[in-house]
Amino acid sequence: MSVGITALPLPRWEDSTVVVEPPGTEPGAWSGAPSTVTAGGYVYLAYRLRLPIGAGRGIANVIARSADGVRFTVVAEVGKDRFGAESLERPALVRTPEGRWRLYVSAATPGTKHWRVELLEADTPEGLPAAPARTVLAGDDTAGVKDPVLHHDEHGWHLWASVHPLESWDDADRMTTEYATSPEGVHWTWRRTALAGRPGRWDARGVRVSSVQVTGDEITVAYDGRATARENWEERTGVARGRRLPDGSFGELVAEDDEPVGSPHPPYGLRYLSLLELPDGGRRLYYEATRPDGAHDLRTERV
Repeated sequence: MSVGITALPLPRWEDSTVVVEPPGTEPGAWSGAPSTVTAGGYVYLAYRLRLPIGAGRGIANVIARSADGVRFTVVAEVGKDRFGAESLERPALVRTPEGRWRLYVSAATPGTKHWRVELLEADTPEGLPAAPARTVLAGDDTAGVKDPVLHHDEHGWHLWASVHPLESWDDADRMTTEYATSPEGVHWTWRRTALAGRPGRWDARGVRVSSVQVTGDEITVAYDGRATARENWEERTGVARGRRLPDGSFGELVAEDDEPVGSPHPPYGLRYLSLLELPDGGRRLYYEATRPDGAHDLRTERV
């Protein structure tokens, strides 16, 4: 990875610790897709639990709290039936400038390849499961939307989401990352494609921004990518960079030329990286990765 003022650290597998074990020991059983926030001296972690296709798929989004960033206690959980969804994917846990808590939930429409994003908002993380849900990224007949990553600054709310074209059932795994802005984090305006796959490269089939780091007017992101449909669910992680535009929004991202980071265990998936800034000035990475039996666990390491 290139080193610079906005260098974004990538995982070093040998330094990682398992935070959440998967709900099974076979391929398709996953814990992961993490999203992280610090508040009141604690680390809050939202993640997805998944079973194989035919056994339930994405069954729940879980929120847990930790004093050390490694040992977590579950404080809230929402299941897929809460949204009438066939599956849930990566949640985005956010604390607003006013101190409210939000959970953006990726929900699959039954019998389709369509995804949408629902929003829960409450005074506390524990209150999120009882909060009313509202659709904030609906998608449509041509595209499914999921896995949002959010950033708030003096210019408002920014969002990068994975968008899947739906014109072909067999090609619905393809994805680009699209960028949107909002004054309050609820009503969004799509602005541009932030990142797309590169023909002939390791990310040709699809890309998904997973973590955003902003330093001044520079933005550095971690993103998931795959070269083929066969690599769906086993993406690896790379880095891309961009800059803020004069209107305060962020422009297109340019992927670095370095090789991606993956698990040492076939088929080498390492995805959904979340970078967390700690109160003591340190940082932690959280990510989902393939383990020897083919299941995925949720790991962390301090960097």
